[in-house]
Amino acid sequence: MPKDDIWKVFVIVGVGILVLLIVVVLAVCAAYFKLWLRAFVTRARIGPFSLFFMSLRKVNPTAIVDSKIMAVQAGLRDITTERLEAHYLAGGNIKTVVRALIVAHRANIELDWNTASAIDLAGRNVLEAVQTSVDPKVIDCPDPKSFGRTTLDGVAKNGIQLKARARVTVRTNLAQLVGGATEDTIVARVGEGIVSAIGSCNTHNEVLANPMLIAKTVLAKGLDSQTAYAIVSIDIADIDVGDNIGARLQADQAEADMRIARAKAEERRARAVAAEQEMKALTVENQAKVVLAEAEIPLAMADAYRAGCLRAADRRNGSV
Repeated sequence: MPKDDIWKVFVIVGVGILVLLIVVVLAVCAAYFKLWLRAFVTRARIGPFSLFFMSLRKVNPTAIVDSKIMAVQAGLRDITTERLEAHYLAGGNIKTVVRALIVAHRANIELDWNTASAIDLAGRNVLEAVQTSVDPKVIDCPDPKSFGRTTLDGVAKNGIQLKARARVTVRTNLAQLVGGATEDTIVARVGEGIVSAIGSCNTHNEVLANPMLIAKTVLAKGLDSQTAYAIVSIDIADIDVGDNIGARLQADQAEADMRIARAKAEERRARAVAAEQEMKALTVENQAKVVLAEAEIPLAMADAYRAGCLRAADRRNGSV
């Protein structure tokens, strides 16, 4: 084959490859033009081929672009496309994480990408946690839905029962959100603290006169340690006087003492009756022995007559 023909073949093949590349580029640009244009005008810095490779990696390009645009517009420059892709592939919710970081950035709350993504992958709602840090929420103590009761019952030292309801204001402790205890632990600790504070009062009148005394005592115990929340305040919503538990216990104790005394008296009576029956039996036994002894007298006299030891008495002088 002549050299000119070989060069023509190479030229044709090269032109074909170039045309194919141009077609591929145009196809990619046409498919991702709108997304690329959005990223370009918002300075998200995501190229069309990056969007194409995202599709090959089974990453949703639209979600990545939307999240990157939100981050860039909010001034979060440390959120890169690679971080968004890695979190998406790990099964995380990138939009929720970015929105949480934006809220934390606006509220001057320290929260970085690693912490936020770890909270999201742990199954917690990081956006709700940040919102709770900004706007603390109120927890009823006790919670009727979780614990099945409406009041916390404590007994003062004078025996009077008090029924209290509290409202706990908490905000999220982002540093302890992963691995920290949940709301149920807060409610249980606060309930235990309130019952203990009521029990430490000498009279129920002290609690009724100053309900905040209980709240201050509970707050001083640091019940929010190792939990996902920080307690802002504890407010006593309602407190009522219940039963006189001390009097009831004393009455029950008196009833128990009376039953014990009756049992002991019955035991003594039974012992006395048993002793009386024993004495009666002993008397009958002794009487039987006397009868047997009296029965032996005639036999002894008969033996004496036969032996000549006894003689008939002289009727005149009474001599024997």
